Parts: sequence; C-alpha cells; structure tokens
Amino acid sequence: MGALKPGLYAITDEQLTPAAELLPAVEAALRGGAVLVQYRNKTGSQAERLRQATDLASLCRQANVPLLINDDPPLAKRVQADGVHLGQEDCTLTEARVLLGSEAIIGMTCHHRLDLARNARDSGADYLAFGRFYSSSTKPGAPPADASVLTEAKTLGLPLTAIGGITVDNGRPLIEAGADLLAVVGGLFGGTPEQIEHRARAFARLFASHHPLFSLSD
Repeated sequence: MGALKPGLYAITDEQLTPAAELLPAVEAALRGGAVLVQYRNKTGSQAERLRQATDLASLCRQANVPLLINDDPPLAKRVQADGVHLGQEDCTLTEARVLLGSEAIIGMTCHHRLDLARNARDSGADYLAFGRFYSSSTKPGAPPADASVLTEAKTLGLPLTAIGGITVDNGRPLIEAGADLLAVVGGLFGGTPEQIEHRARAFARLFASHHPLFSLSD
C-alpha cells in the first residue's frame, strides 16, 4: 500500500466533532490506532477551517499519521497537510497534483463505479474510495454500493477505501471483500474521548483479524 497503511480512516464532521471537541476527538482516534485522518468541514468559515486544519496538521504530524483535507487543495497546501480527498464534483486530480506536488496523497471518490476508479487511477490517484455501503447520515444522498466492487477493484492495484455507515459490527465483510481502509465518521466520533479511543481500538482489532497486511504494532 505504499505510504498508506491498512486500517481505520478517521473522518471528522462538524456536527460530531464540533470546534471545542475536534482536537480531543481526533487525538483519541489516533491513540486508538487510526492510520489516516481526513479533515472535513463543509460549513465552517475560512478562518475557522484554517485554524482547525493547522491544529490537526500539527497533531497528526506528532502522531506520524497522514492528514488529508477534504475537497480543498489550497488549504492542504497552506497547512502543509499530507494531501487531499477529492469528490467527483471537485477540482480535477491533475490540478490538485500540480498544486500539491508528487509526494502528496490524493484520494478520489468513485461511488460504486469501476469506470470512475480506472479514470482516477490513470490520473494518478493514490487510493480509491467506494461507497456508500450502508445507510449514512453524513452522505444520505450517495448511491449505494455493493461489496463486490471492492473485490473487482483490487485489479486496479491501488489501496481501496470503503465509506458509508461503517461500524465495528458491519466492517468485516468490507475488509474481506478487499477494503484496505475503512473510512468512518459516525461509527467512530461522538461521545467522550474514551469512547472514541475504544471504538478506534475495536477497528484496529478488526483489521488485525481480517486484513493480511495489518499489524497492531504499526
């Protein structure tokens, strides 16, 4: 998987991780074993997003875990994040690569479609994201995906991320189908830092049991 390790991909949400709780929540996820963090805030002001992204970049750097910024390559460059995650409606992958450089991690939403995944791979994506696999409060309008798309996408040779309503209880079939990363929002965040850390550790155990390349020592 190159620079990306298999495991829990923690994605923030301004409802589940409001400003006062953002850093303690992400810190708890990192303590619990999250291997990748995405800062996602669709409603905050530019100043708030800059402040939060800067703080998260510092936190993730200390933990030696990559931080990606959702849909905002300029913000990623400004705070020296490790990369971005792009949707199909955002700037092109090529534009993001030019801005962020060859070392940046760039992931792409592919929904349930292999043709989008092939296009993303051919454009230089570092990982491919599929979903939603289960009902999701954060992405209720996303088209449903079947786990078989993960198995089919393994032939593309890139790390695969599954997203959409994922919890510790329903994540195993997705790992077994081929997911290298489980991107989790509601199934991780919300509640106390202790609860978040406990959930993150449960995801780590799930990967340790069912992903061939995962090691708890990572």
